[in-house]
Amino acid sequence: MGKSLFNAAQTEKVHSNASGTKASKSYNKAEVSKHHKRTDCWIIIKDKVYDVTSYVEEHPGGDAILAHAGDDSTEGFFGPQHATRVFDMIDDFYIGDLEQ
Repeated sequence: MGKSLFNAAQTEKVHSNASGTKASKSYNKAEVSKHHKRTDCWIIIKDKVYDVTSYVEEHPGGDAILAHAGDDSTEGFFGPQHATRVFDMIDDFYIGDLEQ
């Protein structure tokens, strides 16, 4: 069973598996909602949290990526406007999971 550390100031949990090979963080919706700007942009897709700040200016759809910044972007992400390559790219921006 994995270990869990809680840092109340940052409202995030850090989990590691028994072998300690990979750590992932969990964020609550309140924490994600603080990251809603062009210069600090997190999104939620299928209960996973992504920091897409570095991609905002490159986004082919312009500011559309900001429509749900700091919130759930699942519906827009899986919309017909996205080519299948976005499904390969998104993992590069993964920072943790959404707390349930």
